Amino acid sequence: MITLSNFYFGPVSYFITWANADKVWLEQWENFPKQTYRNRCIIQGANGRLPLIIPIEHSGARIFKDIKICYASAWQKLHWKSLQSSYQSSPYFEYYEDSLKEIFEKKEIFLFDLNLKTLEWVSKTLKYDFSFRLTAEFYKNPPDKDYRSFFNAKESGKFANKEYIQVFSDRFSFMNDLSILDLICNIGPKSATYITNN
Repeated sequence: MITLSNFYFGPVSYFITWANADKVWLEQWENFPKQTYRNRCIIQGANGRLPLIIPIEHSGARIFKDIKICYASAWQKLHWKSLQSSYQSSPYFEYYEDSLKEIFEKKEIFLFDLNLKTLEWVSKTLKYDFSFRLTAEFYKNPPDKDYRSFFNAKESGKFANKEYIQVFSDRFSFMNDLSILDLICNIGPKSATYITNN
């Protein structure tokens, strides 16, 4: 049993860790930490690693489940255009494009809820049950394995994912541990096998 945080299209290693766990608790009561996968994902762009960051409201609540998304900028349009630009020439983007776009058309109020939508999309797309239970309160030292601070958006070298062909493989060497979206767009239905056998 492990405790994970709720990420925005988390990195490949996050889903590998999830797939290898017996049970998962998804943390919702933690104080929201800055500059993490909770409000960003990293994809492969034409110029290298490209972070897509969701702006949040900076006043009021600091508990993750109560963090509100800020819509002062057109971040949804920016994220979607970035995904199109990066992956439209990948083998599988066109198969998932319509269902993926729906996530960027609805304005969720809370970041936690949006992240649940991305998790639901990944689960449905991969036909893999990423089951979980939400935490009922915050435990500083949970009784199980604590992975809440384990994944770091600034330390991609912590994991060594098996290499697969990426959309800009002719331009860059393999970029490790990008968003699950990178894996799905590049190897499609094989992604579920990849995360369970890695």
